[in-house]
Amino acid sequence: MERLLLTLLVVAFFALCLLGMWRGWRRQARTQSVEFAPFPEVPAEPGTPVLPAARGVYVCSTRAGHWQQRIVTRGAGVRSTAALRLYPGGIEVLREGAPAFWIPRESVLAATVARGMAGKVMGTDSLLVITWRLAGTDIDTGFRGEDTDSYPQWIDALGADTVEKGTQE
Repeated sequence: MERLLLTLLVVAFFALCLLGMWRGWRRQARTQSVEFAPFPEVPAEPGTPVLPAARGVYVCSTRAGHWQQRIVTRGAGVRSTAALRLYPGGIEVLREGAPAFWIPRESVLAATVARGMAGKVMGTDSLLVITWRLAGTDIDTGFRGEDTDSYPQWIDALGADTVEKGTQE
C-alpha cells in the first residue's frame, strides 16, 4: 500500500510538471501573438528555386541576438523536419506538421552559422541562422541541415552583409 501511494505521488508530480509547462507555453504564445506579426505565407508562385532544397530540421525562431527566447506563437516554436528553398523573392521554410512560412528576400539582414539556438546546442557550427526583419522586429531562424557543407552556398546566395561564426549571444 505504501509503495502504491508513493508511485501515485510521483506520477502526480510529473503530471503537474507537464501541466505547468503546457500552461507556460500557451501563456507565452498568447503574449507573443501581440508582439510578433504573423509570419508571411508562401506565395502561390514563388518562381524557380535558386539553389537545391536543403533538407534538415527547423530548430526554431528567436528574437535576434537572444538565442534562448524562442518564438512560440502561431506554431513558430514547433521544431520539425523541414526543407529550405531559396527563390529569387525569398526563402520558403516548408515544415512537416507545422505551417510553412516565407522569409522575403528584402527582409534578410544576415546569414550565419552558429553552435546553438533554443532547444538545440552542438559543439560545432552546425546551424544555419538567417536573421530577418518582420514588421520592425529582427528575428533569427535556425535550421540544422543534413548537409552542412551547403551553408556557404546559402550564405553567398543570400548576399548577406555579415557572416559571423560562433554561438549567438
